[in-house]
Amino acid sequence: MTSPLLKTPVSGATATVRVPGTSANLGPGFDSLGLAVSLYDTLSITVLDAPGLEFELSGEGVADLPRDASHLVVKTMDTAWARLGYSRVGLRVTAENVLPHGRGLGSSASAIVAAIMAANALVAADDQQDKAWVLQLASELEGHPDNVAPAIFGAVAISWDESEKGDGAGYASARLTPSSLVVPVVAIPNVELKTERARGMLPATVPHADAAANSGRSALLMHALTNDPSLLLAGTRDYLHQDYRAEAMPGSAGLVAALRAEGFAAFISGAGPTVMVLANGSAQADEIVSRIAELGETANHGVSWRVLRLQVDLEGAKVELQTGS
Repeated sequence: MTSPLLKTPVSGATATVRVPGTSANLGPGFDSLGLAVSLYDTLSITVLDAPGLEFELSGEGVADLPRDASHLVVKTMDTAWARLGYSRVGLRVTAENVLPHGRGLGSSASAIVAAIMAANALVAADDQQDKAWVLQLASELEGHPDNVAPAIFGAVAISWDESEKGDGAGYASARLTPSSLVVPVVAIPNVELKTERARGMLPATVPHADAAANSGRSALLMHALTNDPSLLLAGTRDYLHQDYRAEAMPGSAGLVAALRAEGFAAFISGAGPTVMVLANGSAQADEIVSRIAELGETANHGVSWRVLRLQVDLEGAKVELQTGS
């Protein structure tokens, strides 16, 4: 029941948010780098006068999603509104899910970002917050900013937690625009991998030499993405997480190894098991698509692949508000 001390969202208004998919880590940038790509989930929230929840869900994963207050979007909006001094009455949730779930393309981050931005758009103008506030809350709910930052801001995001070493408070992110030559290609397998399982396979510590090598590759990757895509193969070499997780996704690990052996900048997207390849130009992107199809037939470990040639999304999440008047 709505507390009389809390405000309520704008009755009859509809907020529609389109959020890009994201790939975290990009090889060596564990929990700190992310890239927005041209796959989009769309969420529309309409504020109803009467209490209750209505759901219109379509696309990826809808057969398994709840249609009550336990839905991630509703829980996230409740949290966002509570921070703003609001409480919901009734909602109609309309979601078109394009991002595959459990594949390492940021589906949960997309839902969280969309819900926060919708909640923010549906309060009084004087109470609305900027994207820095969205980043803080989304990172808190997701657990880290590597997916939510590019989902919010687009392009390439370098993100960090200023509070973790006593350097400040909260999450921060810097946006980089990659070279127009950078073309993402994804190979999405027909199997899922839960992020919790993938994280559970990581060691508590790594050798100092590996950490030092990884630091160098992360720095190189920034130069490769923005100035010299011919260095993408070297820049995407990881020493921190992919080898430790390979056992959980042998098909993906095998595809990454095969593509890298041929000179393509392949890596595990996020926690996996999707494989992303950053092509240096359109012609190489076409070559990568062909090679994935060929490699997938010879050593697939029972995995089939959906291969998509994408673009880097440069805009990030976009919200449109209709007042219903």
